Amino acid sequence: MSKIDELDLKILGCLQKNAGVSQREIADSVGLSQNACWRRLQRLNQDGIIEGTSTRIDLPALGFDLTVFVMVKTRHHSREWADGFREHVLSLGEVTDFYRIGGDWDYMIKVVTRGMAGYDAFYQKLITSFDLATVTGIFGMEAIAQNRPIDLEPQSAAPKPRAVRR
Repeated sequence: MSKIDELDLKILGCLQKNAGVSQREIADSVGLSQNACWRRLQRLNQDGIIEGTSTRIDLPALGFDLTVFVMVKTRHHSREWADGFREHVLSLGEVTDFYRIGGDWDYMIKVVTRGMAGYDAFYQKLITSFDLATVTGIFGMEAIAQNRPIDLEPQSAAPKPRAVRR
């Protein structure tokens, strides 16, 4: 894998904000020729830094109006059980994100469904064939921020002072 430099980070920042941006627009934005930009994009793809592209869809506009963060505790921690559970969860189409986590819970699953009936159907599929100690759903009421691009530019060590609101 090649070393990532500041220009690579700028290119990745552009793509993070809009994966559909043209190569010419990226090149102009970061101050490169189109050819140099193309070579960097090819390298970033080959090195696995860029993992495809996707389109964000307004899911509530399509009726997917319920987001649930499902917390799972299990009594089983063998590799065989975990692999089977992982395969089971990933086979469920409502799952958008899936994490094995530390702390009081073992797994966190982000689910997007069409209302409570959709969540109940998901829940029934989730618990089928798996002995889970505890399953609870935390229901999202409002997405304040989601899929935000992160700042890829190097940060200074000292945080900037923030204004205090009164």
